[in-house]
Amino acid sequence: MAGAADQVFADLRAEGEELDALLADTSAAQWSAPTPASGWTVAHQIAHLAWTDRRALLAVRDEAAFRREVEEALAALPDGGSLTDFVDEGAAQGAADAPHALLARWRVGRLELARALAEVPGSHRIPWYGPPMGAAGMATARLMETWAHGEDVAAALGVRREPTVRLRHVAWLGVRTRDFAYAVRGLEPPGEPFRVELSFPGPEGDEAAWAYGPEDAGQRVTGPAPDFCLLVTQRVHRGDTALRAEGADAERWLDIAQAFAGPPGAGRKATTGGAR
Repeated sequence: MAGAADQVFADLRAEGEELDALLADTSAAQWSAPTPASGWTVAHQIAHLAWTDRRALLAVRDEAAFRREVEEALAALPDGGSLTDFVDEGAAQGAADAPHALLARWRVGRLELARALAEVPGSHRIPWYGPPMGAAGMATARLMETWAHGEDVAAALGVRREPTVRLRHVAWLGVRTRDFAYAVRGLEPPGEPFRVELSFPGPEGDEAAWAYGPEDAGQRVTGPAPDFCLLVTQRVHRGDTALRAEGADAERWLDIAQAFAGPPGAGRKATTGGAR
């Protein structure tokens, strides 16, 4: 187990470094470029990552202070407000900073968090905006967020990033959060396990398979791992993927899949009108 945790910690650092390299030579105009997330620029995306890393660091180092902050933030929301408003405010505040200051803050914060997570005992559960999680789970969630927001940044900059095997962490999280996607919408999760089979192109063109759930499950999801990861992070419309579902419950899940904490996401609009 320690080996698996060490790997996700290393992959979290690598994911941050890849996005950091993408930002190293960006101009002020590029920091202000709109991303696929409505109302968010490149600066908003990085400010969000920096803000969330800081919240995660607080949860690791001072759980009581983290819980107080969440309670105070929720109490300060206007009628009809949600946790999303709290998160968006953090991104907006950070995006107002000078790009070099924002980038420096994100760099320091993500490294501090990585070090802090590596020191958390394996059995300890860290509080969060969704269910509490262990250090490896928190690192997986931060990797998922870094990759997903990195996709938005890359789109704004006109860059296509090649998928890496680090996506196995995002895929695993997408499968593990199946019931959460139902619960956050007030729906009853299916009682039976699903089979998820995802393909990922190997270094020499061969297809590696990532499989989850019993082989004889009646409800099945199959397709490319990058498409699945984009879907569960709500970076793509289901109609723009090559994912296939077998069974009514599997069909429904792909319409509501959500690997991140918080209220139900709005998802993305279809761009092609069909599977790519």
